[in-house]
Amino acid sequence: MSLETLAALLVHAVLAPATAVHALLFKRDPRAAFGWIAVCVLFPLAGPMLYLFFGLNRARGRAQKLGLPTVGIGYERGARLAQTHPLPDDIRAPYRELARVGQALSRHPMVGGNLVKPLRNGEQAYPAMLDAIARARHHILLTTYILDTDQTGRAFITALQQAVQRGVEVRVLIDGVGDFYSRPRAGLLLHRAGVQVARFLPPRLLPPTLSINMRNHHKTLIVDDEIGFAGGMNIGDRHCVEQSDNKRPTADLHFLLKGPVVAQLRDEFLRLWKFATDQGDAPAARSAIPGGDQLCRTITDGPDEDLDRLTMLLTAAIAEARHSVRIMTPYFLPPRELIGAIQAAAVRGVEVLVVLPETNNLPYIHWATRNMLWEILFRGVRVCYQPAPFSHAKLFVVDGYYTLIGSTNWDPRSLRLNFELQVEVYGEEFAGDMIGLIDGAARQGRPVTLEEVDGRPLYQRLRDSLCWLFSPYL
Repeated sequence: MSLETLAALLVHAVLAPATAVHALLFKRDPRAAFGWIAVCVLFPLAGPMLYLFFGLNRARGRAQKLGLPTVGIGYERGARLAQTHPLPDDIRAPYRELARVGQALSRHPMVGGNLVKPLRNGEQAYPAMLDAIARARHHILLTTYILDTDQTGRAFITALQQAVQRGVEVRVLIDGVGDFYSRPRAGLLLHRAGVQVARFLPPRLLPPTLSINMRNHHKTLIVDDEIGFAGGMNIGDRHCVEQSDNKRPTADLHFLLKGPVVAQLRDEFLRLWKFATDQGDAPAARSAIPGGDQLCRTITDGPDEDLDRLTMLLTAAIAEARHSVRIMTPYFLPPRELIGAIQAAAVRGVEVLVVLPETNNLPYIHWATRNMLWEILFRGVRVCYQPAPFSHAKLFVVDGYYTLIGSTNWDPRSLRLNFELQVEVYGEEFAGDMIGLIDGAARQGRPVTLEEVDGRPLYQRLRDSLCWLFSPYL
């Protein structure tokens, strides 16, 4: 045995137990803990190094360094939040218990006087966003996972540059991994244009910080604290589905918001800005202008102190459902507790509809989903595939009254690893509009049956099972 091999084995003998014990103590999911322990022990040097680069939760440590709260939401803390922010009186009685759940899980109160307007695809969303940027007088706060540098992305970069030239304070936060989706990178173009730009947890070689996980998935735009945009849409030509030369059309939903809830979007942007830059200064806050009559509240989820908030909220909402649950998502790999909640709702007689894209931009997630659909189909849940183009839209509606919009997918990456932002909307009118969108997509598509899933050829079952095996890491 050479000296190099002996030295490598000795290093592995030190690193493997240390990283395996760390995974055992700090991983909350037993599957993730077991998987990482196996990787650390069975792959000499490579296993411990993979854990150090991809397995550590650096977000919680960074939040602690910046003085942000990192403790979990316990019963006492949730009770204090609920007492600090009493619920409005105009929430219908059957939904007050669900409202209390959100109250305990959010740092924001429920506020009335809001307008929430859906914007379909880039054809509706981008002109509204660019018009708001053009009208900005004081400040613009934009965060997104991907800002492509195609025709659409450059239109935004130009508009932001012009706002800076008008004397508007502009801050742009782009995810550190999402920034690499385009060449040249949007962050570089924004910097050259004089726009204040930052990247969220960017991977670096020196010093080594290869944080591929824990991405910032927020997609918000706040202009002068008067108008906001939130949802699941990135910025790029792919979302302009009516363009004839669009080679990868991606349908999506974004939302225009006015009213007090915009201040909550502002607070969450500044919280992530401090997380990414260590800068705690903020543009002068401006008074909210009521925009409508909808009750709203912002809820975030992430690997810092927000861990598992959204899973708890979704589980509670499904448990409270009396009549119907509608889910639209591009990626559907829910954790066991959500699968159980969906099954239980269907068994209680609640109508549960899950609408998924038939054509997915990530085939391996589609295959993994196919492997677990039998679990909900067997209990009477309706599953429908909507036709192309690929739909990236995310909606959740309970009983035609409670709606959740935002950036979160129903998969482990969104629910455990990413920083996500959702907005609760209470009210029949908005929920009815969203039900129309979901049901319309289901009617245009086709139902998925248990016979279809059970009748897959052997090679598809093996492929789908293999992808499902790695679903906690997809």
